[in-house]
Amino acid sequence: MPDFDLAEVDGADLLLVPGGPGVENVDDRLVSWLRDRAPGVNRVMSVCTGAYLLALAGLLDGRRATTHWEACPYLARRFPEVEVDPNPIFVRDGSISTSAGVTAGVDLAIELVEEDFGRSVAHEIARLLVVYVRRPGHQAQVSVQLTTQIARSEPLSEVQYWAAANLSADLSVPAMAQRAGLSPRQFARVFTEQVGMTPGRYVDLVRLEAAQRMLTDTQDGVLGIARRCGYGSPEAMRRAFMRELDVSPTEYRRGVSDASVVAGQVRRPMADLLPNMT
Repeated sequence: MPDFDLAEVDGADLLLVPGGPGVENVDDRLVSWLRDRAPGVNRVMSVCTGAYLLALAGLLDGRRATTHWEACPYLARRFPEVEVDPNPIFVRDGSISTSAGVTAGVDLAIELVEEDFGRSVAHEIARLLVVYVRRPGHQAQVSVQLTTQIARSEPLSEVQYWAAANLSADLSVPAMAQRAGLSPRQFARVFTEQVGMTPGRYVDLVRLEAAQRMLTDTQDGVLGIARRCGYGSPEAMRRAFMRELDVSPTEYRRGVSDASVVAGQVRRPMADLLPNMT
């Protein structure tokens, strides 16, 4: 049971607005309360489709926001004055933060804890919750593994997962075909039919995504990242970044700390590099 009636709440430091199936039938009194009280709160945070309530109260007008990828098109159509970004797991715009799904809300909450109490406390909470210490907000909601189709036949799907987990291995078509027990020609044809892209393109994207994540989440050098991701050399990784993202790995690492870059001026979301899947 709640401890207080909303009418009794005053001087809140953090207002958290959850989402769920009931957001489209919410009581008008709640929307009015949000419209009146939220501007006086130090930090406002929504989880998943809770962003709909913030938008309904006019709190997201002129702001950049996100919600669960499945609800982003509806939010954008319903509230054209909101800059809806379907790619990041959470967005912070001034005092208002919006997050994608439930786990993205956890990521955002841990970031707020780190701001208030330091990294060691945030790390301990993450450890107790058995979650990643903190995924950065600009990390894409949908990864290559989730956006591409998983091959229907087990040998091919196993190769997909194995390749993503062993980026420094030989991921040439002949090597992956041998692992799947198929001829290179048959492997390439069936893989393309079932996954929706060629084996080479799949390997390119999973390597690129892993390199982006390491550049953002670690302080490891470009040489080490290039080797672990299977590029072989920093120059090969640089060419891949320039081809796909139009920035070098060093520029990418420097840019992700800039809010304007995170907003999409430099970083192209991984979804843009993938084919439209049905």
